[in-house]
Amino acid sequence: MNSPTGPKSALARQMQRGELLDANCPSREVLKHLTSRWGVLVLIALAQGTHRFSELRRKIGGVSEKMLAQTLACLENDGLVVRKSLPVMPPHVEYSLSELGLEVGGIVEDLADWIETHLPLIMQTRREKAEA
Repeated sequence: MNSPTGPKSALARQMQRGELLDANCPSREVLKHLTSRWGVLVLIALAQGTHRFSELRRKIGGVSEKMLAQTLACLENDGLVVRKSLPVMPPHVEYSLSELGLEVGGIVEDLADWIETHLPLIMQTRREKAEA
């Protein structure tokens, strides 16, 4: 069986067929939601557990209320985030990852780990290019 991130993954096959590269492919919209700066950070934060909106906003430094709301709505519409309204006063809303969200959240966390692991080399390369 092939690894989901291996060379014969569904994504690799999809790209070979060109559908993801097609401007009209609906998967592009999902790709945009998943790989936006805020989409990635929301997935990483929610992979750690359920959060209320204000908790997410504090956890994800620099995100505006508007961008967080838009990002959550997009990810919810894609079936990656579950929004739960609690019948309390004042009203509380909690966000968590769906099963699909948990699956892709792990992949996004792997990407974030790769970035963090390779950041010193990337920063060194940037410095060298700036000095050249």
